[in-house]
Amino acid sequence: MKTKLLLSLTAAFLFLMPNSNFGQTINLGTASGFVLFSSNGAVGNTGISQLTGNVGTNVGSSTTFGNVNGIMQNNNGATAQCAADLLIAYNQLNTLVSNFSHAPLVGNGESLVTGVYNIPGSSTLDGNLTLDANNDPNAVFVFQIQGTFSTSANSKVILVNGAKACNVFWKVEGLVTLGTNSVMKGTVIANNAAIAISSGASLEGRALTTAGAVNITKVLAYTPVGCGSPYLTGPAAPVLLTTENYALFTAQGTLTNAGITTVKGDVGSNLGLTTGFDALTITGALHPIADGSTAQCAADLLTVYASLNLLPSDIELLYPAQFGGNLVLTPHTYVLKGSTMLTDSLYLDAQGNADAVFVIQVMGAIATSTHAKVLLVNGTQAKNVYWKIDGAVSLNDYSVICGTIICNNGAVQLNTGVSLYGRVLTTNGSFLTSAITVHNPLDLISGIEPVNTEKSANVLSISPNPFRSYATVRLNETPKNSNYNLVLYNILGTEVVNTILTNQSTTLETANLSSGIYFYKVMDQNKTIQSGKLISQQ
Repeated sequence: MKTKLLLSLTAAFLFLMPNSNFGQTINLGTASGFVLFSSNGAVGNTGISQLTGNVGTNVGSSTTFGNVNGIMQNNNGATAQCAADLLIAYNQLNTLVSNFSHAPLVGNGESLVTGVYNIPGSSTLDGNLTLDANNDPNAVFVFQIQGTFSTSANSKVILVNGAKACNVFWKVEGLVTLGTNSVMKGTVIANNAAIAISSGASLEGRALTTAGAVNITKVLAYTPVGCGSPYLTGPAAPVLLTTENYALFTAQGTLTNAGITTVKGDVGSNLGLTTGFDALTITGALHPIADGSTAQCAADLLTVYASLNLLPSDIELLYPAQFGGNLVLTPHTYVLKGSTMLTDSLYLDAQGNADAVFVIQVMGAIATSTHAKVLLVNGTQAKNVYWKIDGAVSLNDYSVICGTIICNNGAVQLNTGVSLYGRVLTTNGSFLTSAITVHNPLDLISGIEPVNTEKSANVLSISPNPFRSYATVRLNETPKNSNYNLVLYNILGTEVVNTILTNQSTTLETANLSSGIYFYKVMDQNKTIQSGKLISQQ
């Protein structure tokens, strides 16, 4: 009798206890590949936004977008499938039984555990909302909002203890408005209503609607990684053969230098003189006239070019004249169908995969603005970056370029102060250099997130991220026999913070830093042991 009573009480207790370990899988289908989508409505952008993921509508048009790290899809089979999959995901979220009822105001410093939260009317996110997975990698958070949803300016969703943006869902029965400089995490699905994302807002997730316009203004939005999302590796890297030994090479044409140029790698031409270089500043072989090595390189260069040229592209960047502008690319084969101008900065993000390959195919000439930069983040290595150029190459003063550039039938000009982490080789064309520096692709880049041969260690954490007036650096363990050196760079590669970490916890005063993206690296005895990205929201 006592046993039966105990079992009954236990069953009743379990029935009444909230399900804090909710782990329901939400199937987005093909909608998971879209960062912005409307089943029925226009999708528009104002200003320069940085988007990773597909963008499109099944009924309507997508307008005024620049280059997107994804595919623009409008009124086609892909959008029809996305609309169908989105409706399935919406119905799944809508029919979930809630664990908790929540007041209309969300945030203001509160911390929530995994579960399904029902808000019976309209809702607003204000201040900080922390979602705590309690170290459960499969923890899912669902918010069922039975009205409109808005986020206040500078409000934030913060994920801790293993919480993932790919496991956070906001089902909204009305207009969605993400406020200026707010930080949103998760997939937002609006039902029969518009979505508006204001200037400076960031979204790690998706903004999808079953019917309604989607409009954004100068935002950062990207599909989350994890939860079964593809592990990006990019295409297979070409076999460089003997071209790997050369840093500067033309198969047909003169190769001429002016000023003091420093090169790591061989230098030469197979048909034309190589002049103006000082053998003392070249770590490699200088070939002043054609020889057996240059002949083999010329033959191998055609093979390398052909392999890059035959690669099918994954993503077309639609605006070659607007390349750069802080665009972020992930491991893929990209094509630009026209003469290309690289302005400001281009970020190549390996997403933690040190072996990831990037191929950029330019069907025309390429030029850079003064001080243009290619920045490598999250494990990207210069040796895994390849440029196939069908035309001339002109790198303007003080540009910083990473990767192997294979130029077909085009002249090359590398102007004063250019830093090249890789090589430039052309099948046919004159080659001019002027006081440049050519590094080995494995060299570290000063002022830019380093090119590592290994994945970054996890020796410390920095929070909050995004930060405002301060950020706290916490070491996972005390450094042995040395102190760690933390260096923080702004988006232009300028050093803004340089400090020695001698304590387990160090607070950085960051009120003087403007809003934007920053990159850090942690050095131990001149070796980079950790690197990453931070966001300032002042």
